Amino acid sequence: MAGGRQFRRDAFSLWLEAPLVIAMRCQEMGFAAMTGSTQNTTEMTRMVTEKMAAATESVVAANFALAKAMMTASPPERTARAVTEAALKPYGKRVRSNVRRLAKKKS
Repeated sequence: MAGGRQFRRDAFSLWLEAPLVIAMRCQEMGFAAMTGSTQNTTEMTRMVTEKMAAATESVVAANFALAKAMMTASPPERTARAVTEAALKPYGKRVRSNVRRLAKKKS
């Protein structure tokens, strides 16, 4: 069950950090709107491209995990866990890097 514990930890981390990234980005966009700054277009573009890249990477990873599970005849529970972990991993990676980057930017 160690894999299940790691998955729960990763899912909880994503659940906790994603709203933090949204809040930091909203604050940046609010300040840019109040000051009339156009510097925020870089962050907005990054938001969209990161989401598209994460979604693509997630679909590919989930498909590979499913194919691997099918080839090894894994039980359904293990297959579901592997596919879910593979699908969430790209999002978690980007959210964690955004938290670090945006926190540095703020200080």
